[in-house]
Amino acid sequence: MLLSCHNICKSFDGKDILKGVSFHIEANEKAAIVGINGAGKTTLLKIITGQLSPDEGEVVFAKDTSFGYLAQNQNIDSSNTIYDELKLVKKDTIELEERIREAEDKMKVLTGDELTKLMNDYTAMTHHFQLIDGYAWQSEVAGVARGLGFTDEEFGKPISTLSGGQKTRVALGKLLLQKPDLIILDEPTNHLDMNSIQWLETYLLNYKGAVLIVSHDRYFLDKIAGKIVEIDQTKSGIYNGNYSFYATEKEKRRAIAWHAYINQQQEIKHQQDVIDKLKSFNREKSIKRAESREKMLAKIERIEKPTEVDDEMKIKLTPSCVSGNDVLNVEGISKSFDNAHLFENISFEIKRGERVAIIGDNGTGKTTMLKIINGLLPPDAGKITLGVKVHPGYYDQEHHVLHDEKTLFEEISDEYPTLNNTEIRNTLAAFLFTGEDVFKRVGDLSGGEKGRMSLAKLMLSEANLLLLDEPTNHLDITSKEVLESALNGYEGTVLYVSHDRYFINKTATRILDLTSGVLVNYLGNYDYYLEHHDERMAQILSGNQSATATAAASGVLLGGQSASTLGSTTSASASGTIKSNSFQYAGDSADSTDGKADWKAQKAAAAQQKKKEKELKACEEEIAKLEERNEVLNEEMSRPEIATDLAELRKRTDEQEDITAKLEVLYDKWAMLSE
Repeated sequence: MLLSCHNICKSFDGKDILKGVSFHIEANEKAAIVGINGAGKTTLLKIITGQLSPDEGEVVFAKDTSFGYLAQNQNIDSSNTIYDELKLVKKDTIELEERIREAEDKMKVLTGDELTKLMNDYTAMTHHFQLIDGYAWQSEVAGVARGLGFTDEEFGKPISTLSGGQKTRVALGKLLLQKPDLIILDEPTNHLDMNSIQWLETYLLNYKGAVLIVSHDRYFLDKIAGKIVEIDQTKSGIYNGNYSFYATEKEKRRAIAWHAYINQQQEIKHQQDVIDKLKSFNREKSIKRAESREKMLAKIERIEKPTEVDDEMKIKLTPSCVSGNDVLNVEGISKSFDNAHLFENISFEIKRGERVAIIGDNGTGKTTMLKIINGLLPPDAGKITLGVKVHPGYYDQEHHVLHDEKTLFEEISDEYPTLNNTEIRNTLAAFLFTGEDVFKRVGDLSGGEKGRMSLAKLMLSEANLLLLDEPTNHLDITSKEVLESALNGYEGTVLYVSHDRYFINKTATRILDLTSGVLVNYLGNYDYYLEHHDERMAQILSGNQSATATAAASGVLLGGQSASTLGSTTSASASGTIKSNSFQYAGDSADSTDGKADWKAQKAAAAQQKKKEKELKACEEEIAKLEERNEVLNEEMSRPEIATDLAELRKRTDEQEDITAKLEVLYDKWAMLSE
């Protein structure tokens, strides 16, 4: 065992943050800590790393265990370049290599005993150099830098010129190169693009040491974690599996806990009702029986009431009106900033009801493209056309729609003066701003709170085209799930930029991948994208005419090509190839094999879902019927004429036992179906 946390308790200003938190980490284990924002995850990490002291409990590391900790934001103050800063971790290895080279030079001129001694030292140094994999230090440093998204051209960039996110990536690289026994990471994927996250997943999975992560990236947690430590209402729960296992098991445990609690409460109420009835007879024998029951009732070990999930955002996005079928046309747009060329002659279109995700590496221009569509930036070339009755609403990851000097209440009331106080408070409460919170200054909010506030304004806008830039940034898992549900039930159109693969998989009906100077279209969610990505990229990178010819079938939107380049393409259709004088779009064909397979799979899935929903409804009705009968029996057995009639009492008790057995089966079935 590398790390043991036992009975950790911590309070701030009299409010419990952590209470009785216990878990352990084994050698080579990959574990994650999850919980809503404010649950105490970062506080727990600071206690583990010694930055905070617990009020109670203890943190114990195994003897000689080394650990490295990466906080959410790093401010590296250094005059080094990126490469030189990463090299600092290999300082001992580099110095040893220099001593070996010096020894090699000296051996050329020394003789006798001095040469013998030097050769012995040289043998020891080279042996140690091999053990620490010294010959690979340069490729290791370069590989980590590239894996975290730095290009070779950026290796010479001074640290002082980097953004906060880039500095955090450098700090992560230094930590990985240190190779401690236990790596502790707080939100490591926040500043990484998809390729870097995938690289980090592979690195950590193959890491010969233990890893403890705090993250809201559910896809990342599914890949990495073999154990989940949940912090919920100050307490900890342990789940031996990845995130998907945790999500399923948590609901099972919650259902079991509630059923046990409710059943016990019903039994306690029943016993108390019988006691009260016996006492009301005011007879010596009845009072003795009542006292006997009271003693038995007092000995019952009471089940603590399970925590209720009442802190979720309650979002409903309703378009103000229905737009035309053609929502957005992007025709041949290009954009550069000074010498930085982002994209050229990019074209695509969005239809009503689609939920389209734009993905790509950092710096490819995804946010810039969204700003151009929203009219916040002009394109260098090309045209943006909105369809009939299209009203866009924009969610900006930098939250420029908010005003730091205003209170939350003023932010809503100034923008929507027709809303009364109650309506404004209800809106803010839906996004977890209650009581005196509504009078906080926007400038004093955390990143996650600003994200919720921007979503609140977007909800009120009643737009029918949502343009969202990284909408899940700083949201906890619960809030992400609620947003996913809101978008999936939204009757308008959604175009968003995100690197949250789980979110994309749950919400996207189509993906546009901005890569290698082109947009590649995938008619499906993130799983579909992964399945077809390598094949599509091979077609693009092959550089021959056949790649262009197959673009229409494979779903490639090619930037920088004239209409004549794809002369064999067909005329416009809803899901095929669209052709005009100014732009070219080659999407997934509805007549393709993939399209048919997808349609059949979706139809079969819909039928299966409908069947499950029908079974779930029937199960709920049967549970309600049995529970109602159970209440009737409880009421009957509390009557004096029944309570004193052993035959009648036994008859009802037998029926209750039968009901209880049936309910147990139904509860299990309900839990399975509701998943």
